[in-house]
Amino acid sequence: MMNQKKAYLFAGLAIFFWSTVASAFKIALRFVDPLNLVMYASITSFIVLLIIVLFQGKLINLLNYSLKDYRNSMLLGFLNPFLYYIILFKAYSLLPAQVAQPLNMIWPIVLVFLSIPLLGQKIKGRSFIALFISFVGVVFISSQGDFIHIGNSDTVGISLALVSSIIWALFFIFNVRDKRDEELKLLLNFFFSSFFIVLLNISMNNIHLPELKGILTAIYIGVFEMGIAFLFWLKALKLSRSSDLISNLVYLAPFLSLLFIHYLIGEKIFITTIIGLCLIVSGIIFQRMRSK
Repeated sequence: MMNQKKAYLFAGLAIFFWSTVASAFKIALRFVDPLNLVMYASITSFIVLLIIVLFQGKLINLLNYSLKDYRNSMLLGFLNPFLYYIILFKAYSLLPAQVAQPLNMIWPIVLVFLSIPLLGQKIKGRSFIALFISFVGVVFISSQGDFIHIGNSDTVGISLALVSSIIWALFFIFNVRDKRDEELKLLLNFFFSSFFIVLLNISMNNIHLPELKGILTAIYIGVFEMGIAFLFWLKALKLSRSSDLISNLVYLAPFLSLLFIHYLIGEKIFITTIIGLCLIVSGIIFQRMRSK
């Protein structure tokens, strides 16, 4: 029972930090362009994870990794954080936070359909129903409170937010097949991501030192969204007597996020955002339901 209470504590901390990041993204993007934000946040995450791995005494285990292991980490690091966050931050720069955040949430549905060619899995009829429910939710959110002039929505931003969910689903599939230590995998992901994004910014002559607010929010994103929150979540799953007791709690995050978006960013929350978010979450939960 004590472990279960600890599991809920770690899950609650992870959900709290994930609930704040949509607001942190929008605040940071007022001072930093998406590419520089990815760079500063990735480097911060790498430093934080390096300290954690050193404290755990795991760093020496990297010497046992093969060339194939490092190649896999390079691929994973390219997908996430590098490519995923470049696309996601660009979407946030074009869209209200309350639109970009839930559109990025459809990745569990995308994951099921990518599992056909990549994992050889069969799709059940409920997956198509779940996809339709979530698609209706996407339409509601994309309308931004105006069904009459839905075409006025930023189609590039919406497309990027949806593409980011595809990138995350691909990363999830490749990552779950890699059975190495999670903390070490994450450390290497951010090492390669930092290398890629620094190289990209140098090649574009795009390295800028933002003002203090930009640096502080980038550090916050790097520490809590990209690094520690994920480790808290892994800790919660390990401590819980059943992963289902913890996994469904993650759907609280987008609803809590709307409160932060409203009070920290000052966005007026559209009723269509709430309806659409409910539909997307319902589609995901319906997809995960097991037949009796």
